[in-house]
This record gives sequence, structure tokens and C-alpha cells, in this order.
Amino acid sequence: MAHFKFLANWMFIFLCIAVTSGASTAPYLPPQKEDVAHWNNLGQDELKATLEYTPNTNVARNVILFVGDGMGVTTLTGSRILKGQLKQRSGEEEQLSFEKFPYSAMIKVYNTDAQVPDSAGTATAFLSGVKTRRGRIGVGPGVPDNNCTAAQREQLSTILDWSRAEGKSVGIVTTTRLTHATPAAAYAHVPNRYWEGDASIGPAGVGCRDIALQLVEDNPDIQVLLGGGRRYFIPNDEPDPVTGVVDKNNGRRDSRNLIEEWKADKAKRKKARRVVFNQRDLNLVDTRHKDYLLGLFNPSYMNYASQRPTTGPTAEPSIAKMTQKAIEVLQKNPKGYFLLVEGGRIDHGHHAGRARRAFSETLAFDEAVEKAVEMTNQNETLIVVTADHSHTLAMGGFPGRGNPIFGLDFFKASDGKPMTTLLYGFGPGHKSPREDLTNVDTASDMYRQQSAVPLGSGTHGMEDVTAHAIGPMSHLFRGVKEQNYLAHAMAYASCVGQNKAHCKPTD
Repeated sequence: MAHFKFLANWMFIFLCIAVTSGASTAPYLPPQKEDVAHWNNLGQDELKATLEYTPNTNVARNVILFVGDGMGVTTLTGSRILKGQLKQRSGEEEQLSFEKFPYSAMIKVYNTDAQVPDSAGTATAFLSGVKTRRGRIGVGPGVPDNNCTAAQREQLSTILDWSRAEGKSVGIVTTTRLTHATPAAAYAHVPNRYWEGDASIGPAGVGCRDIALQLVEDNPDIQVLLGGGRRYFIPNDEPDPVTGVVDKNNGRRDSRNLIEEWKADKAKRKKARRVVFNQRDLNLVDTRHKDYLLGLFNPSYMNYASQRPTTGPTAEPSIAKMTQKAIEVLQKNPKGYFLLVEGGRIDHGHHAGRARRAFSETLAFDEAVEKAVEMTNQNETLIVVTADHSHTLAMGGFPGRGNPIFGLDFFKASDGKPMTTLLYGFGPGHKSPREDLTNVDTASDMYRQQSAVPLGSGTHGMEDVTAHAIGPMSHLFRGVKEQNYLAHAMAYASCVGQNKAHCKPTD
């Protein structure tokens, strides 16, 4: 009898949601005629499309790897709904561009020493094919903290290196700093991810080379580098070329101007090089006549998409525009290219407990994927979209269909106060007692979702993330895989590295 009453109560709750919530609190309405025929037809259409898809076994001339930093499954779901609601739809039925790709997999993201990973260890895994410890970039799991000697012994090569060895062009695009964990894992080897510039290396790292220095000294053949992080390339007594600010704390203490050194390589290699610092200059680059392109659009991270300056000398390009320019430069190589594109500030939005920023960054990232699909041929270009890790964002409660993704739930919590659909497990949104959200704008770009555990910054999550693939050998991306598998699969698809036995000789 008690069990019957429990079920009856829950049935009443869901009936209330269905009847009341959608009518009174949800301004976004689902498509009309979602009747029996609609769902049967939709299911049959999806089944037919799946049955008709034939695996593409071509060699991938080009590989583009998109990494949404911190883009876990809840981020995908929430961003998908936001994308639909920005079109004045209910949102749940919407799709991100890469969710339409024919193949997907679940990816296990732990580091060798941590259940909850960081971006350095995860990026090293999916770029080198070897899992490693948290905080390590481009080195094996046997490297102790800050140990340069061990780091030199256990240096790992990456798919960027393997692609260069086959004569392909390579490039990196990021909305963080070019020296930050994910992009750095493509080219650098350090036992401490925070050694982005020489000012960051303490006494424990005497004799080690910083990430920015390794980028310029060891990687002159990376043809496209677009992102932030100017401060690690400029002497600490020289003004920033755009802002005019002298950065004594982060600027280079060795007095080297790595931007000028990168430009000087033009004379040695007789290759057309261009350095740009803002959106206008990037737009003016004629990629038909440029072989190398360095864009440093901010002293540190590039701005969030929702706050990106679009006019004046500090205007920053979108991630879609950077992706477009990168492909235009790289595609001139008849042997193909490898391009890494990181939407890095999704992660920062989550760390700050601001889901709206994270979702807006995801939609900007989604536009970059769309641009790449538009510019490339599925018969010769493999596109893989994945994440390095998730965050502790949870979605729940009792929202009705079409409820605003950043809005309040129809029901109140047991403390009598309103609650939101989105919550964090850890982060800066914790208050005790819990804040009354009755008159709070929970859809604001500045709003911090409530969190269960108080921390100054939200933590990463430990659950699996997704990988989505389209193009040659995209059928390799299915099932549940270790994160390091991604590098091996991309290498196999593009006939680089150790996975060339199946490849036919080329002229």
C-alpha cells in the first residue's frame, strides 16, 4: 500500500509538470504535431540513415581534431538546448553540428595517477597515444615533479610530429594561450604544465626550457599558430605591442623577443610569414600568399565569446574565423595536414561556476566545427570532436519541456526556495544558507550556479566524455575507449606514425 502511494505521488508530480509547468513557466514551445506518427517517422528516418551509412575506408589526407576543454555530456546537453532556445524553440530536439556525425564513442579520461584528470595529462594522451600523470606535458608517466632530466629521457612524440614527418602541414588554434596545456601537449615536453614562460620556472626547474621557448626553438615547421598568450613571448621590460602594458611578472626574463625570432625565420627558410595581433589584421591576411601565420590576440587567454571585443586594435577573431584561416593556409599542401583546434574557455566558464559562459563557448566551438565541415571534403578529411574531461555540472529537478535552460524549476526545494535545473557539485556558487533565487537573474552571463561544496574554483569531472567522428576511417571511433586510443586511431586513419603497414605507397 505504501509503495502504491509513493508511485501515485510521483505520478501526480509529473502530471503537474506536464500540465502546468509547460503552460505557465516555459516560453519555448516544442514543435507542433509531436504525435504518434511523428515519433514513428522520426525513428524510421534515423534507422534508415544509419542502415545506409557505409564506412569510409579511404586514407585521411587531412585530420582535424577539435577539443572542447571541459565539454562533458551535461555541457553538450545544456548547450544543445540553449542552441534551440536561441531559435525560440523548446531546445531538447536540437542538435549540435557534430552530434550529427555518423560515429561516436565514450572516452575514459583518467590520468595514470588520478581519477579526476587535468588537461595536461589528457591532452598528452590523445595527442601522443600514451597516458601520463596529471600536470605533465609531452612526457611519460615515469617523470617526477619538476624533473627536467627525467623529462628529457621520456619525451613523447605526437601526431603533430608524425604528420610533419610525412611531409604534411600542421597547425594549432586555441582560445586559451598557445602555451596552455592542450596546445602545448602537441609540441612541448615539460614536467610541469605551468612553465609556460621562463618567469614561471622556479628554482626546482633551473636548466629547463619553458614552453614558449620550445615552441619557437624546436617547432619552426608549425605553419599556423593562432590563440592568446603574447606575454610569454615578450621581454618583461618591453611594452605589449597592442596594449602598451609592460608585464614585469609574466614577461620574459631572458630578454628574448620570441615573436621577432619567429618572424626572423622567414629569411632563413624563404617562406612567407605573417604575425597578427587582432581581428582586422587576421581578416586582411591573404592566405594564398602566406605559408606561415602566427596570431597572438591577447596577452593571456582570449576573451569569452560573449565578451569578445569586435572593434579596434584589441578586437579578437572568433574560433570559427581562426579555424577558417588555418584551413586556408594548411590546405595548400598536396600531402595534407593535421590541425588541432581547442575551444579552451568552456573549461574556464565551468571553473568559475558560470554555466552560461561555458554553454556560449560551446556554441562558438560548434560554429567552428560547422565551418570545418563546410570547407573540407568528407572523402579525404577526418574530423574528430572530443573533450579532454568534463566538469561537475549536474542537470535535474522537474523542469517541463521547453523550460529555459538557465531558468527556475517549476517546483521549489524542501527549504521552500526556488531551484535551478543546473547545479555544480563543487565550486564558488556555494552559500549557506542557500540563496533565495526568487528575484535573481539566473540567466545572466555573470550568474554562478549554486554548488554543493564550497571551492574557489570548480573541479573537473571524472566520468567519460564523448568523441564524434566523420570522414575516412571514422568508424574506428565507436565503443568505449581509453583516451590514448584517439591518437592511434587518427594516426592509422592518416597513415602516419607507427600505423602505416596498411598504407599503399604514394608518389
